[in-house]
Amino acid sequence: MKESEKISFVIPCYRSEKTVILVVDEIEETMGQRKELDYEIILVNDGSPDNVWDVIARRAADDSHITGINLARNFGQHAALMAGYNYCTGDYVVSLDDDGQTPANEVFSLMDELEKGYDVVYASYPETHQNWFRRLGSDFASKTSAYVFGTKGDDRKGSSFFVMRRYIVEEIVRYEHSFPYVAGLIYRTTTNIGFVQVNHRERFSGTSGYSLRSLISLWLNGFTAFSVRPLELGAYAGFGMAIVGFIYAIYTIIRRLLNPSIMQGWSSLISIMLIVGGIIMIMLGLIGEYIGRIYICINNSPQYVVKDICKKDKM
Repeated sequence: MKESEKISFVIPCYRSEKTVILVVDEIEETMGQRKELDYEIILVNDGSPDNVWDVIARRAADDSHITGINLARNFGQHAALMAGYNYCTGDYVVSLDDDGQTPANEVFSLMDELEKGYDVVYASYPETHQNWFRRLGSDFASKTSAYVFGTKGDDRKGSSFFVMRRYIVEEIVRYEHSFPYVAGLIYRTTTNIGFVQVNHRERFSGTSGYSLRSLISLWLNGFTAFSVRPLELGAYAGFGMAIVGFIYAIYTIIRRLLNPSIMQGWSSLISIMLIVGGIIMIMLGLIGEYIGRIYICINNSPQYVVKDICKKDKM
């Protein structure tokens, strides 16, 4: 990195009044090792129900490196990231969590890898400190993302801790519709992506802000926002069921001809109807999801709404 270049840290904050300042302190301590580099920290309060905005505002009032952004309500982690990207000014942009699990002191490991020519570098965790449900959900999301974005063959998994070059961020913020999904925006911009293994840490305090409902919503967003491959899956499933039905019909005719006394198979018929009906309902739900997203985007529903901005030089 050149001495004149700047690093922006973007951190979405939710239920983190006890942890976000610890993360900020770690960033500033790490950046203090490279005093020749300029940096800024963008803290985005995503409608948190605790007092995290008060914590952010107090720190931003005393620290010129920090900009606090207060969203009008909870828009979701990816919308909060988009808000931060729109206000950051760095040549490189680092995204990380507010709970301390992402090791901010490893930022230069990611930066060194980026200097090898990559556009984006993700932190990859050999072992994650999450419960089995979250790990299962992360693995499932990783596999579906690999299918949707065409990144099969690379078993390395990204994370919420990554660094991007400025031009990637400028391309990402051009996306103005609702339901942003940052990984999708990155993968549609570049496939020149690197990975660095770092240690995933225990959470400083508290528990994850993601509920089962929000995890499913995030997965659906990533699965439908930037690809029609889910609809392709429905076509494949329908084609497969048609083949199975044709084969079963031939089997039934032959069996009936060989033994006319065989009773009709009501149980097998009901089973087939349930399977086919289930596939139809799933595909109708997916189509409805696409249509609903189109409708909301046409109505210009905002990604986020900024209520307040706090920065020392504006106080």
